[in-house]
Amino acid sequence: MTGSMRFRTASSAPLSRFIGISGRGLLESAYQLCLVFELKGLELKVEEQKPLPVIHKDVKLDCGYKLDLVVKDEIIVEIKAIEKLLSIHDAQLLSYLRLAKKRVGLLMNFHGPALKNGLKRIVNEFPDPEWTRRQAPQAP
Repeated sequence: MTGSMRFRTASSAPLSRFIGISGRGLLESAYQLCLVFELKGLELKVEEQKPLPVIHKDVKLDCGYKLDLVVKDEIIVEIKAIEKLLSIHDAQLLSYLRLAKKRVGLLMNFHGPALKNGLKRIVNEFPDPEWTRRQAPQAP
């Protein structure tokens, strides 16, 4: 199984459980507890509010970052209960992925107008041919 297939398969459990949690107007912490209950029911390893230090000049700094959920030691799940996801939320999750040295993250917003608008899979270090092309040295 390729790496991308493994992460796609691993992230399918949290995604499927996201759809099963209903109700608007709850706090993020309530949605988190519901999702943890669902994932543990599948006998998946789930860590909650995992501290994420920043390493600066070989010194570990506790900046107060906490990962909402880490599933199977591979996938960071960031839970939101807001009207609309913004690009800053993508950037936040991507920063967490980079700091934690993880490849896949799920951004789940339980307050969006439609479930399909409340789900995003973010991949760290995903090959981007356009970015690679722009970074390549140009011939004189």
